[in-house]
Amino acid sequence: MTAYTERISPSLDKRIPAALVAAFLLQTAGALFWAGSAAQRISTLERTVADDQAAIERVAVMQEQIATIRTQLDRMENKLDRMDGEQPTRSSP
Repeated sequence: MTAYTERISPSLDKRIPAALVAAFLLQTAGALFWAGSAAQRISTLERTVADDQAAIERVAVMQEQIATIRTQLDRMENKLDRMDGEQPTRSSP
């Protein structure tokens, strides 16, 4: 019976083929390259967002300044309208 069990159980080779090692190394190198390029893209996007945020803040400040200028312009127009109404009309002789 021992001869029968010896024939049935396959003998496994404990060596790793060179192609398998090369495939693992290539996959690892590809993953590292992909991670590096992804980190660079993320860094670029973060800089772009920071620049856009600064522009948004400048636009908000300009909107406040324009609102103030409009208020002042409305006051000046109202004063001119009142002054125009206060002047006596000259009648022709």
